[in-house]
Amino acid sequence: MIRQRGVALITAMLIMALITTLTFSLEWDNSLDLRRTYVSMYREEAIQAALGAESWVLTILRQDAEDSSTDHLGEIWASELPVLPLGGPGDSIQGEIYGEIEDLQGRFNINNLVDAKGEVDQSALEQFQRLLIALGLDPRFAGIAADWVDADENAGFPDGAEDAIYTGFAPPYRSPNQIISSTSELAALDGMDKATLDVLLPHIAALPGRTSVNVNTASGPVLQSLDADMTLADVEGLLSQRGESGFTDIQNTFSALVKPEVLNQLAETSDYFRLKVIVRVDTVRVTFYSVLERSAQGDVTPILRSLGAT
Repeated sequence: MIRQRGVALITAMLIMALITTLTFSLEWDNSLDLRRTYVSMYREEAIQAALGAESWVLTILRQDAEDSSTDHLGEIWASELPVLPLGGPGDSIQGEIYGEIEDLQGRFNINNLVDAKGEVDQSALEQFQRLLIALGLDPRFAGIAADWVDADENAGFPDGAEDAIYTGFAPPYRSPNQIISSTSELAALDGMDKATLDVLLPHIAALPGRTSVNVNTASGPVLQSLDADMTLADVEGLLSQRGESGFTDIQNTFSALVKPEVLNQLAETSDYFRLKVIVRVDTVRVTFYSVLERSAQGDVTPILRSLGAT
C-alpha cells in the first residue's frame, strides 16, 4: 500500500513538472510572438515615417529648382535634416527621425566607364584611375570595374577581370556586363576588400547613363581626378574659391586646369540626389535610402529605394 502511494506521488510530481514546463514554454513562445509583432509593427511605422520624410525632401528639391539655377553646398537641401521626435509627450512609444541629402553628381559615376554601346570610355577610365590614386588606392580597380560594366566578355589589358576569374571563386559568379544600379556591387570585384570599398564609396555613384560632374559639390579627390596635371595645391585653391556658394564662373575657373573635352563635362547643377533617413521607433532602428531624380522641369521622382544598403 505504501509502495503504491509512493508511485502515485511520484507520478503526480512528474505530471506537475510536465505541466509547469509546458506552461513556461507556452508563455515564452507567446512572449516571443508578441515581441516579433511589436518589432514588425515598429518597423512598418519607421518605414512610413521615412517615406514621409522623402515626400518632404521632394518638396524641398522642387522648390530649390524654382529658386536657384545652380546647386551648391550653401543651399537648404545640403544641410542635415534636423532631429525630429516621433510620438507625443503622453505616448509610451518614443522615437526620432533625422537624415541628410547628398548630391550624387558631385561624385564619379561608375556607369560613365562605358558609352552608349557598352564599350569602355578611355577618358572616364583614366579619370577613375586618377581618383583611385588620389584616394591612395590601387588604380588597377579602374580596369576591373570597367570590365564589370562593359558589354563584352573579354578581359581588358592589363587590369581587366571577366568570367574566367569570377567563375573560379567559391561560390562562383559572373560579371553582369551591364551598367549597375548600386555601388555596393563593386564589393564583388576581383581583389576588392571592405577597407578599400569604404574609402571609395563616398566618392562614387551609380547613376543611369552618362552624367556630368557638379563641381560645386564635388569632393577634393573628385576634383583632382579631372586632369592628370591637377595638383593638390590646385584642388585646395579651388575648394577655397568655391566656398559654400559655389563657383561664379566654371568656364574661366577650370579652362586653365582641365582639357576642353573635360570642361564640357562639368556642370553647376544636378539631376540626382540621395536621401538618407534614420528612423528609430522604440528599440527598432531603420536606415532608409532613396535615390531621387530631378527633371529639367523641376519634377522629382524616387528611382531607387533601399533599406540599410548604399
